[in-house]
Order: sequence, then C-alpha cells, then structure tokens
Amino acid sequence: MAETENRPTNFIRQIIDRDLESGLHSSVHTRFPPEPNGFLHIGHAKSICLNFGIAEDYKGTCNLRFDDTNPEKESIDYVNAIKEDVSWLGYHWEGEVRYSSDYFDKLHGYAVELIEKGLAFVDFSSQEQIREMRGTLKAPGQHSPYRDTDAATNLAEFDKMTKGEYPEGHCCLRAKIDMASPFMCMRDPVIYRIKFANHHQTGEKWCVYPMYDFTHCISDAIEGISHSLCTLEFQDNRRLYDWVIDNISIETQPRQYEFSRLNLEYTVLSKRKLIQLVTEGFVDGWDDPRMPTIAGLRRRGYTPASIREFCSRIGVTKMDNLIEMSMLEACIRDELNEDAPRAMAVLDPIKVVIENYANTEGEILKAANHPNKPELGERELAFDGEIYIERDDFREEANKKYKRLVLGKEVRLRNAYVIKAERVEKDAEGNIQTIYCTYDADTLGKDPADGRKVKGVIHWVSAVRNNPAEIRLYDRLFKEANPGAMELAEAYNSESLVKLNGVVECSLVGKAIGEAVQFERTGYFCLDKESQQDKLVFNRTVALRDTWAKIGD
Repeated sequence: MAETENRPTNFIRQIIDRDLESGLHSSVHTRFPPEPNGFLHIGHAKSICLNFGIAEDYKGTCNLRFDDTNPEKESIDYVNAIKEDVSWLGYHWEGEVRYSSDYFDKLHGYAVELIEKGLAFVDFSSQEQIREMRGTLKAPGQHSPYRDTDAATNLAEFDKMTKGEYPEGHCCLRAKIDMASPFMCMRDPVIYRIKFANHHQTGEKWCVYPMYDFTHCISDAIEGISHSLCTLEFQDNRRLYDWVIDNISIETQPRQYEFSRLNLEYTVLSKRKLIQLVTEGFVDGWDDPRMPTIAGLRRRGYTPASIREFCSRIGVTKMDNLIEMSMLEACIRDELNEDAPRAMAVLDPIKVVIENYANTEGEILKAANHPNKPELGERELAFDGEIYIERDDFREEANKKYKRLVLGKEVRLRNAYVIKAERVEKDAEGNIQTIYCTYDADTLGKDPADGRKVKGVIHWVSAVRNNPAEIRLYDRLFKEANPGAMELAEAYNSESLVKLNGVVECSLVGKAIGEAVQFERTGYFCLDKESQQDKLVFNRTVALRDTWAKIGD
C-alpha cells in the first residue's frame, strides 16, 4: 500500500481500492468515451483527467473511444479535434483509437439475440405515439400494440430495417423491459433506429444505428472496462446499462459509477448551447478564446498543467455545485506568475516627448526577463527621446494617492529613467495629444542623486522603435453567473471582447504562437494564431488580479 499513500483520494478511488483488495479486479481499465459531435470543453477535461489519471496512478490502461452512433451530427473534424485535445492535455490512450462503430456488427448481433429471447420488438408506432405511451413520472406507460409480436416476425422486420426497406421514422427496435418502471429509461427504450446517413467511419454500410444507451455498455464490455465512469445525469440509465449486459451473452460485466459534472460560473457547458453560440455568431468558432472549450482555452493561453491543476482542485464528488470562475483563473495565474517572461506593452498609447534627451539615435537598455529567475536572462529595450505610455498613467492634476505621472511631478519609467511632466499639447477638442517631459540622466538604475523620492513606476515603449499590436482583452462570456437558466442573448456580455491598437517592445517579435508573456502591470497574454509579421495579435489570458470579485459586489 506504500505506493498509494500519496495519491489523491475520492469515492471512486476508494471503490477501486476495495475492488483491487477484494480481488474483484486485478487491474484497472478505464475509458474516455466522447461523442464526436462537437469540441471538448472544460467539463470533458475533468472526465479526461479522472479516467486517464486513475489509469496512470493504478498502472492500468485507458482507452479513447468515440461513441459514434449518430452520423448526422458527427464529423471527422470533431474526431481529430478531440484527439488533439486529449494529447495536448498530456494523456496517452491505450493502443489505437477505438470507435463504437468498430462494434456495429457485434451490436447488431446482440440486438438479434434480444429479439430471439423475446426481449426486443420492432415497433411501427410513430415517435409521437411512443412518447405518449411512455406515461409520466406519476403514471405508468402503456404497452405498444406491437409489443407482443412473435420473435420470428420481429427478426424478419428487423432484417428489413437493416436492408433499408423502410424509410426513416417508419419503425424502430425497442427493448421489452417494464412500462411501469419508475425509471423512464426502462420503459421499453428504443435501441435501434433507421438513419440513411454517411458515417465518418463506416460510410454507407449501415442504415440502422444503435442508440447510445445500448451501445455504450456493450462497448465497455467488449473492451474489458473495469470501471465505467460517467456523470450523474446517467445515474438512472445505470439500470438500463446493467439490464442490457445481464441479458446478452457477453462474459465481461463492467460496472458504471457516476460523479457530478462540472458547472462553471459565467459560461455554459451544454453542447447544444455551445453549438448555438457558434452557429448564431456569439463567438468566432469553437476555438474562440471566450469559449470554455479546450481549444478555446488553449488559444487564450491556458496550459495543460493549469487545466489539470484546476481539475485536481475541484475534486470528484457526487454533489452538484457551481464552481467559481476565479478558481480556474487562479490556476493559470499561479503558473504564469512563476514561469512567464516579462515584457512591456502599451495598450492605449499617448506620446511623451523627452525634450532634454539629446541622443538622436537612442540607446539600448537591459531588463530582466523575470524578476525572480535570473536564469531566464535579459532582454534589450529600445529607449528614445519619444516614448509611449498608457493614457491612464497621466493626469494633469491628481491627489497624493495617484502614483503615476502628473503635470509638474516625477515618475520612474520601468527599467529606465525618472521623468518629469512639464506641459501638454491638446487638440481643438481639448484632448491631450502629447506630454512634454524632461528626464534625469543620472537616474538609470538608481535613485536621484539629491535624495528626491520618486514613488511611482510606469511602463512604456519607444515611440520610434516598437511593434504595432492588436491587443484582445477577453472577459467572461456572460454577465450572469448562471447563464444556462436564461436566454443566451439576454445573458451575453457584449464587452467580453475588446480590441485595442497598442504597441509592444521589440523583444516580443519572434514569439511562438501561444507562447505566454506577462505585460508588466497589465496581465498575462499570448500570441494569437492570427498574428502577422507586420501586426502582432495578443490575447489576454488573465488579468494580474481577480477584478470580478470587486465588480460583482
């Protein structure tokens, strides 16, 4: 047991420990079974970390299996995106990627077996009639008029379905279980339906497709899954999972265990609503950095380690709760504070002219790439007689609490000199266009010689040698903490993306797409894939501090 002492624990791991100790299982075999009908989101990341993490910790194996039973909504693009996401998170599946469609022949055979046992029948009722016959939570369902059809007739009709002799919706295959069951999923559920659609793996081979609940448990059994882990909405369906396994001739008997799904503030994790966000233009695709998809988080600058850490912090329980967005942001903020190199960028530039700076060619200054990691080295800063500072870093008048540049007072330029604001130039509307300053040439890297105290420090970028950049300030996609309870348009945060035309220091040229950097005093950013050589694009990953707590109060 020494190897397990330092493992994280939860109710699922306690079950696995008991199963291994009792000899019920000699090894652990899990699976991650996404449906390829959309991109993975942060909720899927929780399941990925759980299934693959358990397999790693117990020296077991984990399959990646696509539950691809609905070809109309699936595509190979989703398959490829999901594989990329799992790999990016740092996990490796056992053997080749698996598909439920790999087992379509066997699944069809098990359906035939249920028909032969009198446990399944072909129903020619319409979908509306079947829905009406299901009953309610308070009233039992009604038997279909086709429920007692003999096995031979059902076999012949299912064969016609399989050969494409009936149109879509004309009939379906239902399991014969219990129309009075308190669990709606047990009231003679549909297990096969007709669909004339091209499948991304099997092409035109099939025109009947098994339902998810019938497919999932059999696929687990075929693959020898020891612990089938899913979210709580499938808790009632465990009855159907067990019923199918118990009534077909298959040796492996997997067990299903449920845990609470992830609910995250200020976003939605319903795949239907995520698709709506994309198709209705609320966001610019599945990898929009405002999306809670793994692709969106990756593009925004989140790292695999930060997402794994988040999943570790929230834990695994059976209790539904709403996780604060600040928990996710804290994970990436903590990591980038330690690892991200520093640089300077001015997001809303205003020009400063240093009138007594005589060096027409400017100079090159040095700055540490990280204040606490000298091993990361230094970078070069171009300093000239004209620079840009943030517009908010200057006021003509201010009280003593304002520690930035004020007319007639001094401030230090980070990694450079002390400057003093002497006068301003305004346009016809009274807007400040240029700030004219003087500098103390003897303050590079040291305090003024006469003992003057300069408390404020601001960042800057040369106005002569810089790179223009589009700065994208991403914020929470919704104004409401629980947007799932509202119409998306009503909860949508119209200021979730603000684009600014800024300037950045020249050291940022050559950064790799997605590479993280801290813009000093501003936040953590990464280079976006839409960057061009003549105009960089940076996405804000997260602010230096959590500002939403204040906004919400």
